[in-house]
Amino acid sequence: MTATPTFAFEDVKSAKGRDVMLSFVVADHDEACTPTWGAAYSLQGASDTLDLDRRIARLQQQKGEVGVSFGGQANDELATTCTDASQLVDAYETVVQRYDVSTVDFDVEGDDLTNHDAGERRANAVKKLQDARRAAGHPLAVWLTLPAAPAGLTSDGTTAVAQFLKAGVDLAGVNAMTMDYGDGKGGSQRMYSASVQTLQEVQRQLGVLYRRAGTPLGDATLWHKVGATPMIGQNDVQDEVFSLADARKLNAWARERGLGRMSMWSLNRDTTCGSNYVNLSTVSNSCSGVDQGGVLFADVLGKGFTGGIVAAASTVTKAEPSATAQPTDDPKTSPYPVWNADASYLEGTKVVWHHNVYEAKWWTSGDLPDNPVLSAYETPWQIIGPVLKGEKPVKQVTLPAGTYPDWAGTKQYDTGDRVLFDGVPYQAKWWNTGDSPEASTSDPDGSPWVKLKDSEIKEILSDLQK
Repeated sequence: MTATPTFAFEDVKSAKGRDVMLSFVVADHDEACTPTWGAAYSLQGASDTLDLDRRIARLQQQKGEVGVSFGGQANDELATTCTDASQLVDAYETVVQRYDVSTVDFDVEGDDLTNHDAGERRANAVKKLQDARRAAGHPLAVWLTLPAAPAGLTSDGTTAVAQFLKAGVDLAGVNAMTMDYGDGKGGSQRMYSASVQTLQEVQRQLGVLYRRAGTPLGDATLWHKVGATPMIGQNDVQDEVFSLADARKLNAWARERGLGRMSMWSLNRDTTCGSNYVNLSTVSNSCSGVDQGGVLFADVLGKGFTGGIVAAASTVTKAEPSATAQPTDDPKTSPYPVWNADASYLEGTKVVWHHNVYEAKWWTSGDLPDNPVLSAYETPWQIIGPVLKGEKPVKQVTLPAGTYPDWAGTKQYDTGDRVLFDGVPYQAKWWNTGDSPEASTSDPDGSPWVKLKDSEIKEILSDLQK
């Protein structure tokens, strides 16, 4: 709301841009429990100076709706500075009643997120606010918008969700900020791929958090409680650009999964920069930094999504019965070997477990691929995705005879020597004789042999074809 130049959100350019999350309401610098717009305008001041109330009414005339987001990257979210519980509830209620919104969003990041005392105050106040609104016949949807990366929510992020669930807040969902990954994504990983991995991990974490809170939910419900907010075009991290192609793929993927919310940062940036804006790698508040060719990110990201911002307000979350039995994996219809508790797996090895494909992040043995840990670093497995209909076992990548000598039980091998065993290449870790490379599968630590990774084998094959 306080961006320069001022953006006319009420001037609807796209049907997909009719639902607007106005941001950000934060604490006044001098009065800790007084809500303001960006610490620049009081609520009345925004009406007087920015015509905010009238512009909201104009948007509603065009069948649009608004929600209000508290917090953001700059300034202080109200719960961080307002330590009086009743005054904090009053502050939130003042905003909700003034704009008569059915949806609020708490964009919690930076110091607001790491301050767990503030998090507890926030959760308890929101619970009281939500209960009061529901009792008065005005249901209120509550979203948490949190920083995320391919590893999912941070520990502070999962704490924030847990605090809301413990307080009894009925969350509409968690909106992942799929942007500004920095070191959180692989150097060659594209923005679409990083966003998908992020959302998969957030959905998994939500499942763990709800289960711990005593409200187990099914996959479909959990996906409906996941939101995505990419930063369109140029991100704050210079080499990260979310393109229209990324937007199209993310939209298709999100609709297939049944995501409950698709947003973007931000509506005021949804246009090509003018010719007088020279450095496109520097983020602008009024354009995306990419050539959109007259296409709106709002249309691309919003394609196929129905309903509106008010849809989640009346939804009440209820525990769902768990499946009585996990699906049985059939080796004949699994692209990779079915996970075995007695086997050992090297980094990069793929397995199938409960109809999903997992990849080992490091050497592992006996670790369940779907163990419900909260943070990605707690498990050696990374979920890749489900087993697809009609899949068959993937053939082991081999090298042609003669690429390396065949292994012989009577020969001595030095460190670094390579051999073929049934066409599969292995490399000696230390001097040995008589040790079959085949044994490295069951005892990778004790075996003097290590199988080359599939990526290494494919690179060798590529070199052979040159």
